[in-house]
Amino acid sequence: MIANLVQLAATEEQNPLLPPGPELLVGTIAFAIVFFFFWKKLLPNINKVLEERRAAIEGGIEEADAMKVEAQSVLEQYKAQLAEARHEAARLRQEAQEQGAALIAEMRAEGQRQREEIVAAGHTQIEADRKAAASALRQDVGKLATELAGKLVGESLEDHARQSRVIDRFLDELEEKAEAAR
Repeated sequence: MIANLVQLAATEEQNPLLPPGPELLVGTIAFAIVFFFFWKKLLPNINKVLEERRAAIEGGIEEADAMKVEAQSVLEQYKAQLAEARHEAARLRQEAQEQGAALIAEMRAEGQRQREEIVAAGHTQIEADRKAAASALRQDVGKLATELAGKLVGESLEDHARQSRVIDRFLDELEEKAEAAR
């Protein structure tokens, strides 16, 4: 039979699209061996590598999603802390302004009180000085008037009681005239 096929193949013109039978048989066996080798050895390794790569990618995506969620959480915490810090800073600033205003008002009141004390003390001192000067002036004027009156009258006016009455009356008359002139 093989001989018939070989003879038939030799007599027939060979189809360029179909390879000769023995070549086709050897090619099919070689293809089956290569296919079996790929299927048993290479394909599991390739599938294993692809599965590892897929797992790594999925794990990376899941990890990235988890990190994104965590980053969002941290960002929200940061924003909350920042808002709280701003609120606290505004509260402290307001409190400091209120304390400053109260301190300024207190210092102004204290300054006003001290100024009034100083003015009152000055008025008291001026009044005391005026009275002392008036008293000293009365004594000096009285002494001068007594000496002058003694020289005019020709007798000594050394009696203190009389002298004081005369001086007081004279000065009172002068003060009344000065006030009437105003």
